[in-house]
This record gives sequence, C-alpha cells and structure tokens, in this order.
Amino acid sequence: MLHYTCDLCGQPMSATDDRRYVVKMEVYAVHDPDELTEADLDDDHLDEVSQILEDLNDQPDADTVPPAYQKLQYDLCPTCHKKFLRDPLSKETAQKLEEAAQKFHFSSN
Repeated sequence: MLHYTCDLCGQPMSATDDRRYVVKMEVYAVHDPDELTEADLDDDHLDEVSQILEDLNDQPDADTVPPAYQKLQYDLCPTCHKKFLRDPLSKETAQKLEEAAQKFHFSSN
C-alpha cells in the first residue's frame, strides 16, 4: 500500500485518503525575442556567434546551472492545501518573517 506525506507539514496520508491534494507546477525560462529590423539582417553576426561559443566554454558545470525547464509535483494535506490556495507564493510568510526580523534591535559592539 502506498503512503504519502504532506510536502509542507510532514503529516502522513494514505493513497486511499480522499483528502489528499496534488500540486503540479512547471517552471521554465521565457524568451521574448526582439523584433528584427533591416539593420539586424544587414549586420555580420560572426563575431557575436564566436563570442557566444567562447562564453559557453567558460560556463560552470551543468550541475551548478539550474535547468531551464522543471516539472514539480507536491502532495498536500487539506490544511496545507487551503494555505497554498490562499498564498501560493508564500508572500504572507515572507512578509511576517521580515516584520519579525525588524523587531530585533542589535547593539553595535
């Protein structure tokens, strides 16, 4: 029998539980190409291509560069599902953390 755990709070859930939610997300880089002009077509881009190829050789390993496309899936319990729908990007949480950090005053020793 499959067992699931809420990816936010860690609460155990069973595969037969009707109160389990799945969140699927796709994250990808967007490229909005500029409009081509006559001047772009007239330019010789050989130097630019050469520079791009050189820059590619100087890049760090592929393991350190995040992928341009990712497909993510999370299992949520009913409570976390409600929280996610109310604030999917956790802006409220980030704001509360920022406000809490501002309450602390450290002396300059």
